[in-house]
Amino acid sequence: MPYPSDRERDRPWVMRTYAGHSSATASNALYRRNLEKGQTGLSVAFDLPTQTGYDPDDELAKGEVGKVGVPVSHLGDMRTLFQDIPLATANTSMTINAPAMWLLALYQVVAEEQAEAEGLDRDEVLSKLAGTTQNDIIKEYLSRGTYVFPPEPSLRLITDMVAYTVTTIPKWNPINICSYHLQEAGATPVQEVAYALCTAIAVLDSVRDSGQVPEERFGEVVGRISFFVNAGLRFVEEMCKMRAFGQLWQELVAERYGVTDAKQRRFRYGVQVNSLGLTEAQPENNIQRIVLEMLAVTMSRDARARAVQLPAWNEALGLPRPWDQQWALRMQQVLAYETDLLEYEDIFAGSHVIEAAVADIVQGARAEIDKVQEMGGAVAAVESGYMKSELVSSLAEHRRRMETGDDVVVGVNKFQGTEPSPLQAEGAGAIEVVDPAVEAAAVTALQEWKSSRDAEEVEAALQSLRDTAKTGDNLMPASMACARAGVTTGEWAGALREVFGEYRAPTGVAAASTGGEAGAEIAKVREHVKAAEDIVGGRLRMLVGKPGLDGHSNGAEQIAVRARDCGFEVIYQGIRLTPAQIVAAAVQEGVHVVGLSVLSGSHLEVVPAVVDGLAAAGAGDIPVVVGGIIPPEDAKILRAKGVTQVFTPKDYAMTEIMDQIVDVVLAAQNAE
Repeated sequence: MPYPSDRERDRPWVMRTYAGHSSATASNALYRRNLEKGQTGLSVAFDLPTQTGYDPDDELAKGEVGKVGVPVSHLGDMRTLFQDIPLATANTSMTINAPAMWLLALYQVVAEEQAEAEGLDRDEVLSKLAGTTQNDIIKEYLSRGTYVFPPEPSLRLITDMVAYTVTTIPKWNPINICSYHLQEAGATPVQEVAYALCTAIAVLDSVRDSGQVPEERFGEVVGRISFFVNAGLRFVEEMCKMRAFGQLWQELVAERYGVTDAKQRRFRYGVQVNSLGLTEAQPENNIQRIVLEMLAVTMSRDARARAVQLPAWNEALGLPRPWDQQWALRMQQVLAYETDLLEYEDIFAGSHVIEAAVADIVQGARAEIDKVQEMGGAVAAVESGYMKSELVSSLAEHRRRMETGDDVVVGVNKFQGTEPSPLQAEGAGAIEVVDPAVEAAAVTALQEWKSSRDAEEVEAALQSLRDTAKTGDNLMPASMACARAGVTTGEWAGALREVFGEYRAPTGVAAASTGGEAGAEIAKVREHVKAAEDIVGGRLRMLVGKPGLDGHSNGAEQIAVRARDCGFEVIYQGIRLTPAQIVAAAVQEGVHVVGLSVLSGSHLEVVPAVVDGLAAAGAGDIPVVVGGIIPPEDAKILRAKGVTQVFTPKDYAMTEIMDQIVDVVLAAQNAE
């Protein structure tokens, strides 16, 4: 669809809701209902096993199947997911990173099967496929945690996808360079812009240097690069950030890559507003937060998002229901169709206030880009831990300002008095609950799928994938062959793990600090820690663990930093650990308390496994505390299973949490 001239009413952005849970069948029904309600694009949420390249029967997948998205284990699941949804006319965004090549291969095969069933020309259908694979692995090392392979082979997978799609699926965006999660990890506007553009440089340089795309077609590569950004509540600053983003992108692709075509140089981005900024306390306030954040990316015509997906008001409580997602969609529709927003040229053009704010962000981002490039680029800055430690420090400062009240969060650290919310009336069921039977059903279905395949064809396809991975050839054709043979997600990723190995990214905790934390409160807790050390006879040791596949490590990292600054000796080994690994580390390190962080909804499975594991190892006297998005009824269950204390997002004062954890240790030592 062409962009309008300045004299025409702007067309509405693509409207999505980020959705998917339980099974391909349930998610397909949800997608078709959402499209009937006026949604104009699909945004597929995959579950954590799919995002990290595991099948439902893997040990690490226990408790995670279908929780935060839909499990897609093979071609059959992808067929079901898009049944009765013509892919030739759809616009599909897939939040998938390390296995992005694999999911795109499955998606393309389904599109080809639909074309054959409808008697359509295959190549014509592929030329119409529109959508995006998120596929930004750099930010996974920095924030979201669903990486699988080391940086270099991960960049190779992205490079191969970009080169493949330019010729085969020309309307597809093979990567969504994603600053969204950088902001969630603490990035300032300057850091968000700078680190995202450093990622773009790494990807574009890799594609250029691979030799897979002729020089004369490199502008087509640039033209298919899109971005996925975050919009917070400082909506004037956020809007200025997007104007700065666009300005720097135009400069970058013109100066570094020589792209002269104005269409190919266009800064194209989609957005989801800040989910982690939503509050568990007085969650009805999240409605106005979401609307205000949406304005940041829609009010300025010259920097307007071309796709928007909004979270639901209750995402700080758990998985939204279809009605909650409908409410989020209606917010977009009211803004686009009932207001006059789209009728004007850019209403901020010529504002000296806006221009000055944009210039400040541009100047700061240029300096940070130069700093990262001097280190050797984004990959080097990931491997050294520089970018991660900068983000952890920024988030620590943000937390400090909230805890001291310098930054007001309505209903959390100010204006806490409230009337009972009818949205959370007793028995109303404020969140979607995934049936525990989903995981068992997925495992059974996977076994049936495997038994129906041609085993020799599967092994031949996997061996071809391994062999290709050892060369410089493009991996997309081998992945397509795997998809057609019936290979599973875990098998595809497992074959590449054999060749590429796995990776554990720097946590950034060692170099980070809470910095300006109010000295009196920290000092008080340090004295409490010292007194406890006299009783236990040595340093107070705390293990911070992330069991399961949940890679959202921001909270765990902040707890680790605050615990260390309060005087604890902290053992934190990063994300994606099995309960057995956490138990082994706790016993080996002789810790006095285990703190588990779970945000994916798998707490009822992975947390009791740690508690039981400690008991079996003769360490049942080590108390376990848990933090995460945990409904009250689940907190009761966890306590009944041996968890000492449960913290949720409403417990925002981390220094106070540290004080309570000292009391937990003393109680466990019978020395209160």
